[in-house]
Amino acid sequence: MTPPVFLVPQADLVEASAGSTIRVEGAEGRHAVTVRRLAVGEAVTLVDGAGTRAEGTVSAVIGKQSLDVTVESTTIEPPAALQVTVVQALPKGDRGELAVELLTEIGADLIVPWAAARCVTVWKGERAERGPRRWSDAAQSAAKQARRARLPEISPLASTADVVDRVRSSTLALVLHEAAVTAIGDVIVPATGDVLVIVGPEGGLTEDELQQFVAAGAGVVRIGPTVLRTSSAGIAAVAALLARSDRWSRPEMGG
Repeated sequence: MTPPVFLVPQADLVEASAGSTIRVEGAEGRHAVTVRRLAVGEAVTLVDGAGTRAEGTVSAVIGKQSLDVTVESTTIEPPAALQVTVVQALPKGDRGELAVELLTEIGADLIVPWAAARCVTVWKGERAERGPRRWSDAAQSAAKQARRARLPEISPLASTADVVDRVRSSTLALVLHEAAVTAIGDVIVPATGDVLVIVGPEGGLTEDELQQFVAAGAGVVRIGPTVLRTSSAGIAAVAALLARSDRWSRPEMGG
């Protein structure tokens, strides 16, 4: 089993090298000491969320708040040549966080919350602050679980016009739709560039939204013979695409 991952400030890893010591404190330190109950000598991985990864061992436990890690090696993982963005319509309840967790684990680089016309959930008032924060927390937790050195970015809430702009600037843009003729398995995945996957809300896309995306250059595809929830459709689509990309043909840890 790979060592647990903890997120530390980027400044702590910039100058890190074999033999140096990094203190893990704050929420991460408390989790390491009180939840994971790590002890001296145990292996851990430290990441900064921007691609730097340090492997090391616990050299000291300081009370219940922090611990010291002696670094054994460091690596810098560059961004993948093929970037994956998922536009996720706001789901009901806590399914938004579930979608973010799954997309983070599978390797999405950017997740865009979208206020689609038929979204039941609306980010207004307190939700305008709470929603993005909960999505970011979900992404951070899932990134550590997935042993990612790079955290996915959670963009500000997008309008349909914002999504249309993203379609125009993408190398490949796909809209998931149950009535599509083209299967996602028939799509040619580029080796480099930006792939955009648009996931509609529980109530489905409106005809106007679909027409706008197609006019901007998006292809309309179906995942399979079954209809998936909005919270799980994205991960199925991204998995289908990455399985035929260079990103999943490399043996080393990615993301």
